[in-house]
Amino acid sequence: FIFCSTMSFYTSGPNEALVLSGWPKSKPAYVVGGRVFKLPFIQKLQRISLNLLTLNIESKKIYTKLGVAISVTGIAQVKIESQNDDMLKTACKQFLGMNEHQISSIISETLEGHQRAIMGTMTVEEIYQDRQKFSQAVFEVASRDLLNMGITVVSFTLQSISDEHDYLKSLGMGRTAEVHRDARIGQARQQSDSGIKEASALQTKQDAHYKNLIDIAQSERDKLVKTAEYNIQIKTKKADADLAQDLQNAKVEQNIMHANVGVILIERQKQIELMEQEITRREKELEATVKLPAQAEKYRLETIAEAEKNKAILEAEAKAEAIKARGEANAFAINAKAQAEAEAMKKQAEAFNQYQDAAILDMVLEILPRVAAEIASPLANVDKITMVAGPNGDIGAAKITGEVLEIMNKLPQTINSLTGLDMQKTMNISKV
Repeated sequence: FIFCSTMSFYTSGPNEALVLSGWPKSKPAYVVGGRVFKLPFIQKLQRISLNLLTLNIESKKIYTKLGVAISVTGIAQVKIESQNDDMLKTACKQFLGMNEHQISSIISETLEGHQRAIMGTMTVEEIYQDRQKFSQAVFEVASRDLLNMGITVVSFTLQSISDEHDYLKSLGMGRTAEVHRDARIGQARQQSDSGIKEASALQTKQDAHYKNLIDIAQSERDKLVKTAEYNIQIKTKKADADLAQDLQNAKVEQNIMHANVGVILIERQKQIELMEQEITRREKELEATVKLPAQAEKYRLETIAEAEKNKAILEAEAKAEAIKARGEANAFAINAKAQAEAEAMKKQAEAFNQYQDAAILDMVLEILPRVAAEIASPLANVDKITMVAGPNGDIGAAKITGEVLEIMNKLPQTINSLTGLDMQKTMNISKV
């Protein structure tokens, strides 16, 4: 009971480790961020810091690969590895009982030695221009050695580079000149690109402006074309309507004209029928009232001639009106005219067929006095005649009369040769 009451209880935070050694343990116990009981007099309890240590690693006037002396300062962050029991045991063997300053000093010496070694393998230009490469080289070499001490290198960074002979300054001046040159070139390129872009933007703007004007012009053109097309369609429809109205009016007028022509033709037809009836009546009256056949025949022929004359006049008038109406009434007037002519020719043919040579003789006898007058007309215009008699001929007026009578005696032969009509025979038949 007394033994137990003298035991001590100890705890540690996550940034330190407790190391308990002594009886009855054969090996030390390592407790990180925990608690432990310690027996007095027979056990020993020690602490070791697990804090992250930041170290300034300075290497002054170290000659690089090409013999140029420079000074380098690096920043290293290290700590005792507590995640691995073996490394923690190794670190405790190396640094247990030391404070953080002592531990930092030992680690700094190790890192500084590796930093000096890496500097001797690189040129100033390589260190200056590629700091990441230098830091990575130091980190890798130092990490391998410090792991054997139970130390982990968390990071290593090259902080600064300097020299006493302005070597770095000279490098900087050349680089500065290059930078200035590149800056001027970049500025010129930027200005050129800016000018090109500005010109391109202006061109794009002008293209868009002209395209907009073209689109507006095309829209106006399409509008005018559509308007013209609509106007043409409207005018076409109106013209079709007007034409249809005119055609309808023309048809109505044509129908009226056809009706008028029909009325006129009917009137002419009636007149022709009346004339035919009158001819028939006169023929009957002639047959009933005329005593002498020759006089009756002559009178009949004169009546027929007069009727034919009147009929021809009426037919001519009908024909003229039919011709005039033909342009207005076309086929109807032509048909009516043809029927009237056919009927007239039929009547004339029937009359000539009935009376034949007598009618012709009547016509010849009618014109004989005129023929004789025409034959004797030259004598009427003679002022003086000188008569010369032959050995057996007559002299005086009897001679002249005889010449006229001889010409008249030859007329029947002339008529016979021209028409085939034998006047003597026809006259004998008429007497009989």
